[in-house]
Amino acid sequence: MILVLGGGGQLARELDGLASARGVALTAPPRRELDITDTDAVAAAIARTKPALVINAAAYTAVDRAETEAAVAMAVNAEAPGRVAAQCDAIGIPLLHVSTDYVFAGDKQTPYREDDPVSPLGVYGASKAAGEAAVRAAAARHLILRTAWVYGAHGANFLKTMLRLARERDELRVVADQHGSPTSTRSLAEAMLLIAPRLIEAAGASASPLWGTYHFCGTGETSWHGFATEIVRAQARFTGRSPVVTPISTAEYPTPARRPANAILDTAKFAATFGHRAPPWQSDMQAAVAEILMEKP
Repeated sequence: MILVLGGGGQLARELDGLASARGVALTAPPRRELDITDTDAVAAAIARTKPALVINAAAYTAVDRAETEAAVAMAVNAEAPGRVAAQCDAIGIPLLHVSTDYVFAGDKQTPYREDDPVSPLGVYGASKAAGEAAVRAAAARHLILRTAWVYGAHGANFLKTMLRLARERDELRVVADQHGSPTSTRSLAEAMLLIAPRLIEAAGASASPLWGTYHFCGTGETSWHGFATEIVRAQARFTGRSPVVTPISTAEYPTPARRPANAILDTAKFAATFGHRAPPWQSDMQAAVAEILMEKP
């Protein structure tokens, strides 16, 4: 059994659906039933389900709102993961913890490696970096999986926002000087389920070389403007609409929280260790657009 924290979120819903289709025993209770900040509730869920692996997909992800809700962001992203890690460590259960490119400043000229120093620009990134540190300190059997630019058919995300705006507007103005690798929840969930058996198998060895920090993202890189352009092109087949996508600078779209200009993560370590890479981000994006728009009445 795999216990997923953060049920109801876009990644947890993808994990739940894939696990069900593949006959993998997995439970992902929604937040109203299992809040990661409720230590007793998490302990009770672990005792009840007796999981072989815990996946922490719970997170406070309101990047801009975090600037004024720092205590909430820290409680969810930093303090709670540390307590979960300690609970898992006490009974020898491995923890797969999801993190983000926002732990980096984004000023490096090449893709970020796992051992690059973290230097978050805002509260959200700082809370996730603190969560990573708490997990490392509390649990020997952990795998931290950093990802970036996550989107999918569930929840709120950039792709779904662009699909909505493409219906409503004739021009979309999108930032072109921030770069990253769009990552579908489908590919991310598939990668997590792929490595889950190996993490469970390694649970008896706290010194296993599998434990540590990895990067996993869609293959390839683009800007938010490039991502939006391809989304608009893909949705046109279903809607007939082709709004203009105009590139703008970060300075022309100010936000309360600064974003990393370079969110590209080097995924070579994950590929070398687990023999797996995500598909090109374009193909994943096209599949997600089709999934969303073909469900529309």
